[in-house]
Amino acid sequence: MSNLPKIAWIGLGIMGSPMSENLIKAGYDVTGFTLEQDKLDRLAAAGGTAAKSIAEAVKDADVVITMVPASPQVEAISYGPEGILENAKSGALIIDMSSITPQTSVDLAKNAKEKGIRVIDAPVSGGEAGAIEAVLSIMVGGEQADFETAKPILEALGKTIVLCGPHGSGQTVKAANQLIVAVNIQACAEAVVFLEKSGVDLKAALDVLNGGLAGSTVLTRKKDNFLNRDFKPGFRIDLHHKDMGIVTDAARNVGASLPVGGVVAQLVASLRAQGDGGLDHSALLRAVERLSGNQVA
Repeated sequence: MSNLPKIAWIGLGIMGSPMSENLIKAGYDVTGFTLEQDKLDRLAAAGGTAAKSIAEAVKDADVVITMVPASPQVEAISYGPEGILENAKSGALIIDMSSITPQTSVDLAKNAKEKGIRVIDAPVSGGEAGAIEAVLSIMVGGEQADFETAKPILEALGKTIVLCGPHGSGQTVKAANQLIVAVNIQACAEAVVFLEKSGVDLKAALDVLNGGLAGSTVLTRKKDNFLNRDFKPGFRIDLHHKDMGIVTDAARNVGASLPVGGVVAQLVASLRAQGDGGLDHSALLRAVERLSGNQVA
């Protein structure tokens, strides 16, 4: 029998499936629940246990990890008679790795405390590739003691793991991350169209740019997407649209001006309105191509 904590995993999407599998590889007992049967089958094939409900998944868990799309989904799985708070045991630790509003995290921690349940918010950056490779950056909000409890688990999922402050701080840092990533992708997309229209060897140009000050993790991860026009979703435009709404709203609340971020948020929204919401966020290239008069399939 393992002395490692028993883990319940709620949400087995593009990120959640490989992350839960990395915990299984690290020796953890993982019971999962999600709405898609094929994802439950994948978990079982990897050595995990598929549950039939949230209540069943969390009832014996020492740690409950959640990875769902947005605040409404976090609230739906956390509250109510079938939710986490009513069914997890007292003393359990919730690690919410979803990207949601800071206030949702603060409220969840407050409500969970009344049930004797601890919470940290721990959103991630690194996309599908980072999830698969277990090299995610994990930004955490919550109590120091709970962070220390969670850290060995998080170390099986990522490389950079930092406590950023009290509840909600992880979500605030994630919002800033999504601002930087969106602006970076937009700049790369504009450079790609500029280079192509100028008749430059695009692959050679991106290689040399990535070796200098213009280089970035975004360019490293998304270079092939741009070159091959491969926009299979690693992180969907729909989700980045949600995140840009979080960061612009949070910035307004604290009195921070985001002039470039505001423009990019509108470009993300326009791409989504044109039917590209299910594509990877590197598909911002498609928006630049349309604005530049290119035919986009």
